[in-house]
Amino acid sequence: MSVNPELVGRDFPPTAPYLVGREKVREFARAVFATDPQHVDPSAAQALGYPDVVAPPTFAMVIQDLTLQQLLSEPDSGIALERTVHAEQRFRYTRPIVAGDELSARLQVTGVRPFGKGAMVTSEAEITDAGGAHVVTAISVLLIGGEE
Repeated sequence: MSVNPELVGRDFPPTAPYLVGREKVREFARAVFATDPQHVDPSAAQALGYPDVVAPPTFAMVIQDLTLQQLLSEPDSGIALERTVHAEQRFRYTRPIVAGDELSARLQVTGVRPFGKGAMVTSEAEITDAGGAHVVTAISVLLIGGEE
């Protein structure tokens, strides 16, 4: 089955709230070699005006991944994980993610474009805090290979 072009415009329900933990931020910072003290030291983050450690910008992928799991599990998507490559990633931030944030995300598929025997699927995950305020939009492009 090829990628379903009717995915465009499909909205998914919001993810369960994800509580951003200080140790998770520190682990992520180490994994991506983000060495600024604000990522690991609460005092350094507070000196910059934040209530706790600040997640590196790519941390939003942790939340967005929850939405991509929804997309990949859609029975009519035509997306096979074994033929999927994460081709592109962008972020539009309103404010940084900090430890203590409780974040939810809502995914919308914004594009399906044929590409060779496969397709490129673009989606946007709107990530909001517990009060419903926008934190970041994570835009992802998946390259789905076609069947032989």
